[in-house]
Amino acid sequence: MSRQNKDTRTRRFRFVISDDESHKQLWIRSLSRGRLALVLTTLIILVVTAFFCLIAFTPIRNFVPGYPDASTRREALNRAILIDSLERAVARWDLYAENLVRVVEGRDAISTDSLARIVSTDSIGRAELDRMKESDSLLRAKVNAEEQFAVGGEGRNLTIEGMQFFTPLKGVVSRPYDRIMHPYLDLTAPEGSVVMAVLSGSVIDSYWSDESGYVTVIQHDNNIISIYKNNRQNLRKAGDKVSAGSPVALMGDHLHLEIWYKGEAVNPARYIKL
Repeated sequence: MSRQNKDTRTRRFRFVISDDESHKQLWIRSLSRGRLALVLTTLIILVVTAFFCLIAFTPIRNFVPGYPDASTRREALNRAILIDSLERAVARWDLYAENLVRVVEGRDAISTDSLARIVSTDSIGRAELDRMKESDSLLRAKVNAEEQFAVGGEGRNLTIEGMQFFTPLKGVVSRPYDRIMHPYLDLTAPEGSVVMAVLSGSVIDSYWSDESGYVTVIQHDNNIISIYKNNRQNLRKAGDKVSAGSPVALMGDHLHLEIWYKGEAVNPARYIKL
């Protein structure tokens, strides 16, 4: 009588490593089904872990399409911060330019209540408004002090077109004048180049700020003011008399040049040969 219900399932597995020529068994390992499953699971986990470590902690991750490395994330964050800073800077300079014109002309500066016409309160915070109001007060004090250092003479009756301007710096225009967005001129040259006065006059201010570096402000004849910003070092102090072409500062990364005529910012390139 034949044997019924014969169990044909494999219960144990044997792994053998042998010499191909002599057939000598070099390594033998016998495993049950449960232990074999455990070994295979462990190997899979180790392979996956090793692969993850290679991708996450070695430069190989840079070859994975779409994987953001640390420099990419840092650059994205820096760009976001820069955009936000530029938006706030544009809003501040719009208000600053408007108040500068008003103060130089002897009119009242824009009050805080009128800011809604220029920029929303979402763009400028209370701290920035207080800072602008402080800047306006300082500017008003500068204008009131101009008479102390004003340069007298018949030249004050000349128009700006009839005056001979001196080139402040031998460089390249990196950003031209724009009456609305950029009411001044940026010049580039080797850092440390000598910056010279465009006209004869008196230094009415010489200071340093976080935003503009070292700044020199000169009052000239005919109600003309020249401003030199982003200097590495100022060579003149307030009250000094300067002549056209005399050194007033050493340039930093670039020269920010402003020319003001009767309370309005004018294009320096119209009167200065660059």
